[in-house]
Amino acid sequence: MKTKNIVASIALATVIGLTLNSCKNEVTDKSEEVAVNDTEQAVFTEIESEKATKGYSIGDEATDFKLKDVNGKMVSLSDYNDAKGYIVIFTCNTCPYAVASEQRMVALDNEFKSQGYPVIAINPNNPKVQPDDTFELMQEKAKEAGFTFPYLYDESQTIYAKYGAAKTPHVYLLQKEAGKNIVKYIGAIDDNVRDGSAVKDRFLANAVNELLAGKEVSVKETKAIGCSVKQ
Repeated sequence: MKTKNIVASIALATVIGLTLNSCKNEVTDKSEEVAVNDTEQAVFTEIESEKATKGYSIGDEATDFKLKDVNGKMVSLSDYNDAKGYIVIFTCNTCPYAVASEQRMVALDNEFKSQGYPVIAINPNNPKVQPDDTFELMQEKAKEAGFTFPYLYDESQTIYAKYGAAKTPHVYLLQKEAGKNIVKYIGAIDDNVRDGSAVKDRFLANAVNELLAGKEVSVKETKAIGCSVKQ
């Protein structure tokens, strides 16, 4: 009887051991989850950044930069001697949010460049991570979309980090004050990144108009909705 009990105990222990070992060796494949997220992005699912990028706050002095435009020339904020400020927009070729915002960026440049606030677009994405965001494809994008503003390549991927851009598109409205470029607004272009025809509140345009009127910006920050910067 004792022998039977010992054999039964050994058999039970063997089964438990095999079950536990099977659980330990199970590998969870995240590739499908990533693939699903990538697919959802194409139908305007908001993509959060994998890691927060600390950058400027309202009232901070923004750094100038010297980045290559799609025409091959180097562009800096200091090149705009007559500017009162700048509409700096981090964007890219591929993100559906950025694509949906292209004509709004052109409209903003047409509306405010002559009043001293030109649009300057910067692509922060690493083409090794996002192959469709190469400089050559940026040149094609600027031509196809009819960009009226510089479309700059953040080749070292350092300027976006200084500003704190986490999404495409992500807006920074700067104003010249005593030779410094002061951040006055951070966030989204408007309240409907998916559909320009359904916009009810033009956050960025409102902020520029307030600065032009000599007023303080009333809505200083909004949530930038878009794809995460690809690094």
